[in-house]
Amino acid sequence: MSYEIERHMDDTSDAMLSGGLYVVATPIGAARDITLRALDVLGAADVLACEDTRTTRRLMDIHGIARAKRPMLAYHDHNAAALRDTLMGHLAAGRSVVLVSEAGTPTISDPGFDIVRAAGEAGHPVVAVPGASAAVAALAVAGLPTDRFLFAGFPPAKTAARRRWITGLSDAGATLVLYESPRRVLATLEDLAQAFGPDHRATLCREMTKRHEETLRGTLTTITATLATRETIKGEIVLVLDSPPAKDTAIDPEELLRAALRTLSLKDAAKAVSAQTGMPRKTLYDLALKLREGSS
Repeated sequence: MSYEIERHMDDTSDAMLSGGLYVVATPIGAARDITLRALDVLGAADVLACEDTRTTRRLMDIHGIARAKRPMLAYHDHNAAALRDTLMGHLAAGRSVVLVSEAGTPTISDPGFDIVRAAGEAGHPVVAVPGASAAVAALAVAGLPTDRFLFAGFPPAKTAARRRWITGLSDAGATLVLYESPRRVLATLEDLAQAFGPDHRATLCREMTKRHEETLRGTLTTITATLATRETIKGEIVLVLDSPPAKDTAIDPEELLRAALRTLSLKDAAKAVSAQTGMPRKTLYDLALKLREGSS
């Protein structure tokens, strides 16, 4: 596909921005991964709403952007509701407000969707200033299909909820992109392998664009084995997984349970078949119990 790129004469650093909300992407690691337009907007905006004001100050200092006497407001998950009226007041007064997250694109698993919605509903311009996103960057280097993908965000922290969440992705029919904490990544990889199979193809990206950037490609089993040898796992992690295997609805769950019960306990057999079929584990456990009692 080809695109015509139009240069807007009012998109320069010495021009005043028109009033509105500017959603500005910032680097996810390397400070030079910021667009020229983002620098212009950061330099000209009337108000800066930042997930982390320290990070934004440091970024502006690196690129020589004067802070002047402009308001720089902390805007994050814990105060978004309280600060929304303040930001809406600036927009109503015709001021330009920049929204930046600590890293990457605001609203993508980061704060901001509520102020974007409120500004749009109030009739204020909402302008995207695109740039870095860890999800898209990982997808670009994963070596997995990109014609259809689903960004799933962070899995739940608790084991049972996480496993139900993964089961819910089984019918996605698309490459999956998710974020995970280094503290929970091994558990999540094991749950994914249980649901999609140990040989399911995946890519793990860690610390993207930073000094210790790492990309692991292979299967869920090989990636888990590599990480399991490490004393500690650090850094921000993006997991990209091949499309989940389509479930064969013609398969009889009783046959799957009979096969699983040859080597597994009732509990583990129900768990394994639940991952394969998406059926409730309790239902399968009760069925497995009947099968075992019937064969004794």
